[in-house]
Amino acid sequence: MLTVENIHSYYDKSHVLEGVSLKVEAGELVTLLGRNGAGKTTTLRSILGIICPRQGQIHFNGQQLVGQKIFEIARQGLALVPEHRGIFRLLSVEENLRIAQRKTSRWQLDDIYRMFPRLKERRKNAGHALSGGEQQMLAIARALLNDPKLLILDEPTEAWRR
Repeated sequence: MLTVENIHSYYDKSHVLEGVSLKVEAGELVTLLGRNGAGKTTTLRSILGIICPRQGQIHFNGQQLVGQKIFEIARQGLALVPEHRGIFRLLSVEENLRIAQRKTSRWQLDDIYRMFPRLKERRKNAGHALSGGEQQMLAIARALLNDPKLLILDEPTEAWRR
């Protein structure tokens, strides 16, 4: 499904990733572990086209991702839940969900509310009124409504550390 081979990524002149490789097969759960500054987020950003690796290959379902625009990569079925969640804080839970939903998605609001019953209870509340854990649920739900083939979570437990 996803193959990352020997990628090298930089922030300006800082060589952050030096030869990172990994493979994710369909149905697998893969975790990147490492200390702060080890390059976990940079690896995810490189996969998603936020940062373009200067060396190496990234393939998703046989398609080369390096050099593609972020929206092109997202259209292929990759979805990111970023470290700081990326929800619309002034919109209600339900508004956040509705603007994320693709018409062709197999995920519907009822599915999301079954998976996250707390979001159904809080559906009229603004994003900023949610707890950190509830905001994380909302961010994951928004990503699922995009019907991803691969869901990528950056710092998924960050909300529970606060």
